[in-house]
Amino acid sequence: GPLTAFRVAQEICGVDQVNALGFCVGGTIISSALAVAAARGEKPVASLTLLTTLLDFSDPGELGCFIDETSVVTRENTIGKGGLLHGKELSSVFSSLRANDLIWQYVVGNYLKGGKPMAFDLLYWNSDSTNLPGPFLAWYLRNMYLENNLRVPGKLAMCGVKADLGRVDMPVFILATREDHIVPWQSSYLGRALLGGETTFVLGASGHIAGVINPAAKNKRSHWINDSRTTNPDEWLAGATEVKGSWWPRWADWLKRFADGEVAARGRLGSKAHKPTEPAPGRYVKEKA
Repeated sequence: GPLTAFRVAQEICGVDQVNALGFCVGGTIISSALAVAAARGEKPVASLTLLTTLLDFSDPGELGCFIDETSVVTRENTIGKGGLLHGKELSSVFSSLRANDLIWQYVVGNYLKGGKPMAFDLLYWNSDSTNLPGPFLAWYLRNMYLENNLRVPGKLAMCGVKADLGRVDMPVFILATREDHIVPWQSSYLGRALLGGETTFVLGASGHIAGVINPAAKNKRSHWINDSRTTNPDEWLAGATEVKGSWWPRWADWLKRFADGEVAARGRLGSKAHKPTEPAPGRYVKEKA
């Protein structure tokens, strides 16, 4: 898991701490892992970046339409003790959230009109499905989406310890996006109050993927900033300043606080103890779900 990844990165780079970044569910998992580390008295991370991440699931947005007690019990009884959720099923759930764009557009354009869809890198990435272990999915749906247990200090036991996000006290950069239909930005904002350290919140334009993957060189879109620590996301936005262009340079400047300067890229990957297993991107990426 993340704690092993942190340890390996520390050993390869010869550093005491790393700067961690989590995207969407990855951010939730890393935050949970750091709560476990804190309970053990460990601090493997100097800074944390959370991109479109939920820590408070009180309003999960449109995904909440698919999650209730009956549906979670069904998952627990079928794949909760073993098996997989097939990646194609997961992909169909997310496509149904934007059915006009991700389903019916292709039914009309391809099936009825006989056209071929245009190449679109973000949608290609979006369709790269991942199989999920059944026990993990069932546990995650119940404890995060259905019961919102992560926000309650000590409610969840993970890796043999009780997790408390309030003990995650390193500086955190949080990015949400205004049109995100998977992680509502207001819900992402609520995570600030659960963390124990200094938080910087930035709101980007566009949606869950396009709002994050916004190279600065293209000078597209904009983002909003506000130093206010209000617990109300709408109040935060009302007092925010819109800044033209990508959020990337702002994040890069923030991240420099936790580094000793730039270094040349390593000529070799890994180390004697942690040898590369195969050429990038690896079998996992190439295998079809």
